[in-house]
Amino acid sequence: MNDYREHFAREDRDLQPFAVRNSTSAGRKFPEPIHPYRTPFERDRERIIHSSSFRRLTYKTQVFLNHEGDHFRTRLTHTLETATIARAMALALGVNADLCEAISLAHDLGHTPFGHTGEEVLDELLADVGGFEHNKQSLRIVDCLEKRYPDFDGLNLTHETREGIQKHVTRYDFAEEHGDFPHRWPPLEAQIVCIADEIAFICHDLDDGIYSGILAPEQLEDELPLWRRLAEAIRKEHKGIQPELHRKEIIRRLIDIEVTDAVMETDRRVAMFAPSSPDDVRNHEERLALHSDEIARENELISGFLFKELYRHYKVLRMSTKARMVIEALFEVYTDEPRQLPEGSRARLDCEDTRIVVADYIAGMTDRFAMNEYQKLFDPFEKLL
Repeated sequence: MNDYREHFAREDRDLQPFAVRNSTSAGRKFPEPIHPYRTPFERDRERIIHSSSFRRLTYKTQVFLNHEGDHFRTRLTHTLETATIARAMALALGVNADLCEAISLAHDLGHTPFGHTGEEVLDELLADVGGFEHNKQSLRIVDCLEKRYPDFDGLNLTHETREGIQKHVTRYDFAEEHGDFPHRWPPLEAQIVCIADEIAFICHDLDDGIYSGILAPEQLEDELPLWRRLAEAIRKEHKGIQPELHRKEIIRRLIDIEVTDAVMETDRRVAMFAPSSPDDVRNHEERLALHSDEIARENELISGFLFKELYRHYKVLRMSTKARMVIEALFEVYTDEPRQLPEGSRARLDCEDTRIVVADYIAGMTDRFAMNEYQKLFDPFEKLL
């Protein structure tokens, strides 16, 4: 049987010197003996997958509410797409793929129901007690809110996985300073997850936007040069291709272009800087995992287009308005009468701010559960038992 020592030896042989290794992990807050045949980062990954918070991502919004259709991305499918992209990049760059996967699978655990609208509402409601940010909430979940073990709260993940969660940065995610993680940047594995996250949501939001009918393929060809080049090339190669297959082939090639560019640019930057340890990466003056200037400009165009044409489309804004109404109403009714909270949350009221306890409860809800709670609390004809 292969044991953990053989895995450690393979890492020393195969990984780049600046890659994070299981054998040199800073460990866990609550020390645990090493498993005989599972490495620390593998155990992190599996603890995340088995958590309640991970399962709830199934019914949390990416862009479109879950009940709008079975084929739209959810927060869970986005998470899985991010993990597959991050793992592929890690293997190509010679860094720790298991750590990349663990960070990817946990990076959105703290997301509220109803996507970024839910986060914005809770941030406003908690403004005088520090606000709400889903990176911090993801770390809070794995550190204390998950209840799975008799000896400690949370999942007791390794320092490196927790660092990657806290320091997750994209154009929609902003890492705050944290005493446990004093370095400017996280290791390359965590930086790879950041760029994989952006690739995943750029590509699948375009895909879902067209599938929904809100975005028209002709509109994308008019406004996005990269999309236009791919669309024209595919039409030349596949005469008379069906529109749905055309869209899927564009998305497939777009992901490949994005990932390949990120791998090549990151490899170029690493070769130029030549870090010899994970701390060299942490202390570098700027991120090492980035796109080339050309693809970065294309992505700026795509992001601006999505913001204007999809995220601010009146149909999406209607969903956001409903989401705001539901979360504001739930927050008010629970803070006014916290005895309506479930037993586990009520037990915390004596030692924690009621608003924080309520926010934790609401943030953990799925879209479906939040809407059902709203109906139970505000529809006088709805049965409560």
